[in-house]
Amino acid sequence: MVQFLLAAPLARRVTVLLTCTLMLLSAALASGKSSKPAPIPAPPDLLLEGGRKLSFVQSFSSERETRGKLGFWNKVLDVVAGEPEYHRVIRPYGVAVDSHGRIIVADPGAQGVHIFDFAQHKYKFLERREKSRDPMRTPQCVAVDAQDNIYVTDSEAGEIFVFDAREHFRRTIGSLKGGEGYFKRPTGIAVDSQAGRIYVTDTLRDQIFVLDMEGSVLATIGKHGTEPGELYYPTELRLTQQGLIVVDAMNFRVQFYSRDGSMQGSIGHLGDGPGEMFRPKGIGVDSEGHIYVVDGLWGFVQVFDRQGQLLYYFGSRGNGPGEFQLPSGLFIDKNDRVYIVDSLNARIQIYQYDGITKADGAKK
Repeated sequence: MVQFLLAAPLARRVTVLLTCTLMLLSAALASGKSSKPAPIPAPPDLLLEGGRKLSFVQSFSSERETRGKLGFWNKVLDVVAGEPEYHRVIRPYGVAVDSHGRIIVADPGAQGVHIFDFAQHKYKFLERREKSRDPMRTPQCVAVDAQDNIYVTDSEAGEIFVFDAREHFRRTIGSLKGGEGYFKRPTGIAVDSQAGRIYVTDTLRDQIFVLDMEGSVLATIGKHGTEPGELYYPTELRLTQQGLIVVDAMNFRVQFYSRDGSMQGSIGHLGDGPGEMFRPKGIGVDSEGHIYVVDGLWGFVQVFDRQGQLLYYFGSRGNGPGEFQLPSGLFIDKNDRVYIVDSLNARIQIYQYDGITKADGAKK
């Protein structure tokens, strides 16, 4: 074979070498494909009252998954040169989705924020490491406004970091002289673009701060205590048409407030069974007004109506599809896709909620 190649014209030698190379690469690709373990089946659809349904969609954990299905030559390149180093979520906590469907994940383990754009097959990692320029240390929760600007609370820095829709850093809110932040431990955040208000839970102060868009404090909601309207380690919050929904973590409940801070009610109480709360974490509201509450310790999500009646729950502790280890943040987008941060499993899991539909196909 070697003598044949040496005696052959250059063009023929190149052709033969390319053919052999492709055959070897094809064999390597086929071998790699056949050695993959069989996928673990997804959990079955959860069929609910009135024709409603909750379906598992997917989970993801890496920049690699935004690339979609690779073509042959991309696979060849990965075999020859090795796969590039992709960003992965490490210890994610908070999640939000913007108007373009980009999934924004605050990751204190990575000291930054991941932006996954599956539609455009793009990925971006936001970070600030310069110690002299308001470094991002422990990003916790994330929110977006009507213009898709991104707001990130940092529980260690005591500040809120603001990025524009093109992922450029714009400013901090709560930055004080000497590199300290105004907030003791900012956690949950929500933005009311129409009213020009930012709502932030300060977990260690047991209060909710109401800010204008420049970051000036306009009012506070709540104080330390266990009575209705009082707070004990508030964490995540969501803004709805009715007002604010706040996780009152160490009171083992969820409280409802109007936007001006008036108490409207609460759901939940301490316990380790269905309908009770032990380590409430993320929270979200679907298009029918159902309230989703993550329990970080028990590894499931409970769904209530506004009167506190348990409608159903899903998930369990584990590392398979539909199972969770220390889940934290939760977000529900305009299409009723439910995004759950599966923190200790270092991934995000997505479900689709299908509510009751009218004859024309629109949800009630």
